Amino acid sequence: MEGGEWRNSIISQLRARNKYETSAFQDIISFQSRLFDNVNTLKTENLQLTLVNERIRFSGTDSVISGAGGGTNERIQALEQKILIQQEELTSLHRRRGESAQQIINLNAKVHDLEKQLQNKDVTISENTAVIASLRAEIQMYETNMSELQGLNQVLRDEHQALQIAFASIEEKLRKAQDENRALVERLIKYKAKDADKMNEENEHFLKKKSDKVRKELEEAAREGSSRSSGGSGGSSAEDKIMDSIPYYATTLPTKVASRFDAHDGEVNAVKWSPTDSMVATGGADRKVKLWDVSKGMVENKGTLVGSNAGVMSVDFDSTGAYIVGASNDFASRVWTVADQRLRHTLTGHSGKVMAAKFLGEPTKVITGSHDRTLKIWDLRSRMCTETKFAGSSCNDLVTSDGAGSTIISGHFDKRIRFWDIRTEMSANHIMLQGKVTSLDLSRDSNFLLACVRDDTIQLIDLRMNTIVRSFSHESFKVGCDWSRAAFGPAGRLLAVGAADGAVFVWNTHSGRLETTLKDHTSAVTAVSWHPQSGLLASVDRGKRSIVWGDL
Repeated sequence: MEGGEWRNSIISQLRARNKYETSAFQDIISFQSRLFDNVNTLKTENLQLTLVNERIRFSGTDSVISGAGGGTNERIQALEQKILIQQEELTSLHRRRGESAQQIINLNAKVHDLEKQLQNKDVTISENTAVIASLRAEIQMYETNMSELQGLNQVLRDEHQALQIAFASIEEKLRKAQDENRALVERLIKYKAKDADKMNEENEHFLKKKSDKVRKELEEAAREGSSRSSGGSGGSSAEDKIMDSIPYYATTLPTKVASRFDAHDGEVNAVKWSPTDSMVATGGADRKVKLWDVSKGMVENKGTLVGSNAGVMSVDFDSTGAYIVGASNDFASRVWTVADQRLRHTLTGHSGKVMAAKFLGEPTKVITGSHDRTLKIWDLRSRMCTETKFAGSSCNDLVTSDGAGSTIISGHFDKRIRFWDIRTEMSANHIMLQGKVTSLDLSRDSNFLLACVRDDTIQLIDLRMNTIVRSFSHESFKVGCDWSRAAFGPAGRLLAVGAADGAVFVWNTHSGRLETTLKDHTSAVTAVSWHPQSGLLASVDRGKRSIVWGDL
């Protein structure tokens, strides 16, 4: 309906309503008119009666004298009575006239108000007409835009369909390439297994020959020792030869506390020795990484590395000792330089707590494991994540099994240890354990893997055969937390791990014998670390305490 028709319709409706509202007063208006007519008539009659009355009054004397006085008086009284009645009617008509006049005034006021309302509605109609015109213009514009968008959407659908076809083709090529790669990896693993078996046979043959030689030298030394005094030097030489011939000979067993100190303001989650000097790094729930120098017979704080927004769960030095990486509960990892203690890189991209961060072969690459069930490889030169591996379970710890960093081993919440080749996307194989894996550590020759398991055992795995060769447990040993860290000794013959009761257990990896139990902590021990040369052992607990065991 057009704007003019709406206006005519509203005006006709207002006229109909005005007619309806004023129809109730038509009788009053007509009655008022009749009253005016009656008043004029009565005035005329009153004037005539007044004239008659005067005439009668002047002629009354003559009438009385003439003897007709009785009848005339009665007539006069009747006329007077009629005049009174007429006067009363006149008064009533005046009163009713006033009331009618007031009603007319009220009606005029109402009509004025209605006219004002009509004017306001005319203005509103004009405004609404303008709004309707603008809205129609907008509707036309939107219809045009919608038609354009529909055409664009159709083009995008066509492109999407073409891309889907291309993606399906590329995905098929990728699947074929993955199958070929998997077959090549399996062949490579078989070849490596054959090489490992051959190497083991050669090592066993070599060790057997060397053992026979050492036995002969020992017998000769014993015979020479019997002919010399008990303090002769021949016995010491023979012992040196024996120690040199035994693989993974024992590190000096720590038996006493060299130093104890409060490392952080809260729980201490991680500890690691520098590979080049007597410096140990600790990470705590106070969001800091601290460096401690223990070379002077006492512990000295060499600096605090800040930047993390939540507790630090893991620390690791690169092979040169120049860089340190820390994993944090704020879903990120950070890399600092040890010399100037400056934050160099912040690695963000995980959607869960980062439990482990290690340098991958060289100081420019880092790998991280997180509660978000992924592993991420970072290139520090480009400051970006270069690869993400989907493990399917929360990662608690990881290690790299060779110097080039091509093989990664990760321990997970689902009780599995997974092996990864950075050249492939999928896990090459895995080992199933009896509990959640809390930590991993690798022997110096990369042949043996140490796994701390939540079922209160430590598992020793031969990576050449991918089999568990020894399990360590004790009736009083209980794993204290899901990130409890166990570690190989520097020579590989000892291992250490902290327990829930605050003790540190040290086992012999060759014999499986519990060598010693170190007791000084008052709360659960979360992590331990061996110094790579001196054999010092550092341990930290959930009560902010750190202890260095051995002789400084």
